Amino acid sequence: MPQILMDPEFRSLAERFALVKTPRKHRTRYPEGCVTPVTGEQEARAEAEPACNLHPALVYGPIEVVRGTMRLLSV
Repeated sequence: MPQILMDPEFRSLAERFALVKTPRKHRTRYPEGCVTPVTGEQEARAEAEPACNLHPALVYGPIEVVRGTMRLLSV
């Protein structure tokens, strides 16, 4: 997993568990519209539906360099 330095004072950038809607899991960035934050890892795993391209993930973002994207940390 990539190591990303986080500034605790900057609240909009954070690691969070989410569901990512995508047919390809090999990308590192996803549009914010493809990412649905959830409360925790168990919820992400429980609500995942790989047959419908809905995958649990640990994401970081949004990232300002590419506005409105989330950086995928792990699936």
